[in-house]
Amino acid sequence: MRVSIVGSGYVGLVSGAGLAQVGHNVVCMDKNPERIERLRAGHVPIYEPGLDDLLAENATQGRLTFTTSMQDAVDHGEVLMIAVGTPPSEDGSADLTHVLDVAREIGRCASHDLLVAVKSTVPVGTCDRVAGIIRDELAKRGAADLEIPVASNPEFLKEGAAISDFMKPDRIVVGTDRESAVDLLRELYAPFNRNHEKLLTMDVRSSELTKYAANAMLATKISLMNELANIAATVGADIEQVRIGIGSDPRIGYSFIYPGAGYGGSCFPKDIRALDATARLSGYEARLINAVDVVNQNQKQKPFQILTKHFKGDLEHKVVALWGLSFKPNTDDMREAPSLDFIDAVLERGGVIRAHDPQAGDEAIRRFGDRTGFQVAKDPYSALVGADAVVLLTEWRMYWAPDFQRMHQSMRQPVVIDGRNIWSPDRVRQRGFTYYAIGRP
Repeated sequence: MRVSIVGSGYVGLVSGAGLAQVGHNVVCMDKNPERIERLRAGHVPIYEPGLDDLLAENATQGRLTFTTSMQDAVDHGEVLMIAVGTPPSEDGSADLTHVLDVAREIGRCASHDLLVAVKSTVPVGTCDRVAGIIRDELAKRGAADLEIPVASNPEFLKEGAAISDFMKPDRIVVGTDRESAVDLLRELYAPFNRNHEKLLTMDVRSSELTKYAANAMLATKISLMNELANIAATVGADIEQVRIGIGSDPRIGYSFIYPGAGYGGSCFPKDIRALDATARLSGYEARLINAVDVVNQNQKQKPFQILTKHFKGDLEHKVVALWGLSFKPNTDDMREAPSLDFIDAVLERGGVIRAHDPQAGDEAIRRFGDRTGFQVAKDPYSALVGADAVVLLTEWRMYWAPDFQRMHQSMRQPVVIDGRNIWSPDRVRQRGFTYYAIGRP
């Protein structure tokens, strides 16, 4: 099939590469000429394991091309996917400017029937707005006879595992009231739907809400576990033992119940606030959804609170080695990462941050490179030289089994703050460290 994807960011590139890999002819469109030129030259603007190879292979085979022309994208596609960003507005609601602009361009450019599938994460009712804008633009041109239905087709990709998620999806959600649209998307996704039926069809508004509901459920598990960790810390319990005790219940399970320094990224924080804003606009107070966000914002302060308590509030000239900058492993994405709050807080108190991350160093320099006291180290152990404390905020695999003896010898003061609870407290303390974690005695 001929597929066009508008928006060559994270979702657009992963979707484009995955669809091209199974044989579809894909055009990825983005209005940023620099980004498109870099993609044509084989330079991927984001870090996602396996994505660069997949893009290069399909570009070489001619199944994947890049353009800045909306007209070319609309002319090419039997299916046109909208995969542009929906950043948060000041009130927390999703900013639909880019999505609605794409709708107008489709209405102005279309000369044949096609299906529009909205992959961007959008509030309930957005697909109806997109369809209305397209109809209006077609009517202005005297092209109202064109059939351009709009379906909801949300993505469920985890950063760091997006290729696997796309190629082996656990579900493919389609929201539409048109059988023709279902048939077209069933054909599009047939290569991913062979082992058993994964395509879930529903009405458009239920599909739009499904994406937010999924992220809200997962974010709620994280915030609830962090609340339990904070309770454990006050009563002298060990949250890691509690986690094992509750995770063994199949109704709860072990996924997303790891306590830590809070969640970040491009999805959970934004989507929780957008869902809360949607509820408020509908006249409903979503108290639990709001609390999930509040708990998470508070949790991001925990590592800094532990640090300042240990040093009795005096961080002046203290050197803090920071292991992990991205919001999770296997990505260079620092959006809403706990490291951002931590770095700001330490620098404001006159401390020095010497950070390491295997992928997010350049992004950190872009954000903090002009701040006095901020440095990026070439490797984890360089960050430790003369450090008064090491704080782990991202559980990259390379940090799981460090040389504790080398760490101890490198540091000025052997203080460890394990913001992801990946190390054994007894083992670390036996090596002469003062060890702190989240929700552990």
